[in-house]
Amino acid sequence: MDWAKDGPTWPNQDSSRFVDARPHRWHVQVAGEGSDLLLLHGAGGATQSWRGLFPLLRPKYRVIAPDLPGQGFSKLSSRTRAGLRAMTEDLGTLLDQERWAPKIIVGHSAGAVLGLNLALERDVGAVIGLNAALAPFDGVAGWLFPVLAKLLALNPFVPAMFARAAGTERGAERLIASTGSTLDPLGLALYRRLLADPAHVDGALAMMAAWNIDHLMTRLGAIGGRVLLLTGDADLTVPPSVSVDVATAYPQIVHESLPGLGHLAHEEAPETVAAAIERFLAA
Repeated sequence: MDWAKDGPTWPNQDSSRFVDARPHRWHVQVAGEGSDLLLLHGAGGATQSWRGLFPLLRPKYRVIAPDLPGQGFSKLSSRTRAGLRAMTEDLGTLLDQERWAPKIIVGHSAGAVLGLNLALERDVGAVIGLNAALAPFDGVAGWLFPVLAKLLALNPFVPAMFARAAGTERGAERLIASTGSTLDPLGLALYRRLLADPAHVDGALAMMAAWNIDHLMTRLGAIGGRVLLLTGDADLTVPPSVSVDVATAYPQIVHESLPGLGHLAHEEAPETVAAAIERFLAA
């Protein structure tokens, strides 16, 4: 996307900056005072997904929300850096360079997985996962992303074709509905803008094509901090049972259900999610 054209209407854009931290050029939103809290969006999203939660957290924390490489306004240097291990390493480089030391990480879907992986390498006190993608995606995402990722390897025009189809008003509405969430007009408009951008689609597909959580799943018990897994009970992308099973297996991981919310629960009801985060951190 073109920052000069799209940036002024981006949520919380007054907090936006660009940071060159090898090997990527990152777009990051940073605001607030207090201990550092890191927000990590899911595959196919960007900092726009935190438009409701960001202002609720910034009075108490210094909130740091990057666009992941290749998505939103961040640039992906190479497809070899799109997988979980590489992205964890590169995110660590960004944090160290900017002297950000988050003790709290809040991640959505694949961003929750990234946060948990980062917590294995760093001193993090708490990780909150929102509909954490700790298993293969279900629903539309379950078949759409792998198929598109494979096609991408064969046909570089796939992102542009997908963007033309999904970036329409109807296409965006169908994809959001398939997650089990209902968004307001602004939320739909922002996703439509993302889905219409071939570079963003290309970055999201590159991430999905390289994604492998096997190594993380064997090391969940080694995470030193506390973990809260929040699930919307209407999530059609990642079954809530995935988080329930993980929380049952590990004593430092707890689960809480959010009634009536889908995969994009933090966008549907940011106040509800913020309250759940604060309860957990205060316990």
